[in-house]
Amino acid sequence: MTQVIPMLRRMTVVVGYVPSAEGRAALDAAIEEAARRGETLHLVNVGQSDASNDPKFLDEGEVERLRGRLAEAGVPFEIEQLVRGRDAAEEVVDAAERIGATLVVIGMRRRSPTGKLLFGSQAQRILLDADCPVLAVKATR
Repeated sequence: MTQVIPMLRRMTVVVGYVPSAEGRAALDAAIEEAARRGETLHLVNVGQSDASNDPKFLDEGEVERLRGRLAEAGVPFEIEQLVRGRDAAEEVVDAAERIGATLVVIGMRRRSPTGKLLFGSQAQRILLDADCPVLAVKATR
């Protein structure tokens, strides 16, 4: 008789990060969740085709500051920067699926009802498309 032993899957919290108040709120919540769960934190930062001119894409100095902050927090972490021409929602959902995330954490902007109706929302797409739970946080005012 052959015994099948399931592979242990590394448990991971994915955070979609941009250098903004919303991104920092998401990172704070993701660090807290990863520490509480004893899981790895996987930070995803997405840039457009010309990432050098994209204010949402982290430069080397910002990446090093984040590495220091995450190391100080004491959670194992990975930082993934993607420039593939796909939008942030696709990349965050793809990363969560690829690594089998237990949770995705995203920051949300405050928007008027009209703004929500007229403009597509990356956060809404992640909420609808992710296969795992999504924690959406707002930045403090």
